[in-house]
Amino acid sequence: MDSHRTLIGLEKPHPDINCFMDHLMGRKKLTPPPLMEFLVDNSIIEKVTGEILGREWVNPGSDHDSQGIYLDNVIVFWKELGYDYIRLELALPFPGKSGAAQNTAGKDSGMRSWVDEKNGAITSWRDFEKYPFPDISQFDFFPFEYLNAHVPEGMGLIFSHGGGVFERTSWIFSMEQLCYLLVDAPDLVKAVADQVGGLQHKFYQHILDFEHVAAVFPGDDMGFRTTTLISPRDLREYFLPWHKKNAALAHQKGIPYFLHSCGNVLKIMEDLIEDVKIDGKHSFEDSIIPVQRFQEQFMGRIAVLGGIDMNFLSTASSEEVQNRTKELIESCGKGDRYAVGSGNSIADYIPLENFLAMVKEVNINKGKNI
Repeated sequence: MDSHRTLIGLEKPHPDINCFMDHLMGRKKLTPPPLMEFLVDNSIIEKVTGEILGREWVNPGSDHDSQGIYLDNVIVFWKELGYDYIRLELALPFPGKSGAAQNTAGKDSGMRSWVDEKNGAITSWRDFEKYPFPDISQFDFFPFEYLNAHVPEGMGLIFSHGGGVFERTSWIFSMEQLCYLLVDAPDLVKAVADQVGGLQHKFYQHILDFEHVAAVFPGDDMGFRTTTLISPRDLREYFLPWHKKNAALAHQKGIPYFLHSCGNVLKIMEDLIEDVKIDGKHSFEDSIIPVQRFQEQFMGRIAVLGGIDMNFLSTASSEEVQNRTKELIESCGKGDRYAVGSGNSIADYIPLENFLAMVKEVNINKGKNI
């Protein structure tokens, strides 16, 4: 086995998007459970494709040529590591206010930005009337089109809009102003949420037309450590209806709707399952609810995706990560509709050896069953 194959634990990729989706939808069971990630940071993809797979890295520019070379590397990354799909999310431009500081994740990591929690781009109806909501007809869908035209045999595509309707609305208002306006001007909150939601719905109408889309997998962080970021009542009033519409749109085409939502969203899980009709839940933190306990509570009703806690994944040794992965394969893997992965994403601060330890443990077990 080549040296990079040894690191990954997979002699030859055998992607099978149909078996992967059948497993997550409960139509069949794979042993071991497959790999699944919501997002992998570009810095990690660059390290893997360059240092391990020996490919030349090209950062995507505004031109389609550089984007195509970049996307070729993205394809190779997901395939060679043993995933059954290629993941991509892009976002319409919704301008907001933000801060920035030096990224401390590693040498030459650039800047890290965050949303301004106090000051928003919209705080009044006058701001709303002036706000530059995007024109979807001007959006360049080329990266989605390129992947759809170049997806390898046996693989599928998992697409989404980057940042869900709650995230984008709260970023436009700022979290603090959103909380005030939910009381002082709920009609303004509804107007912005409906504008954002309507544009995202049109976005999904577009990407769901691609032939090789196997699932949509939006991220919309609606919780923090102890509960939801705003009241469950307000989430039900302004934001969950848009997830319901997008899920229905996907289901009309026979495509599952998975949801990544950080924080404690247990108070709206019944809404998400029974009303929105999500097909799977991603994002788990041990201090909120360990993935094993979540699976016990909701097993069989939805797919349970990932679950290796981010703090653990970023601070443990690679051997500890390997053992934790083995533990989840043996525990959650006994149940239906489970996939192995991080509790959130493979961020730039996750040690590469820890990510590969998780991937390798799944692939080694997969190899025993080929």
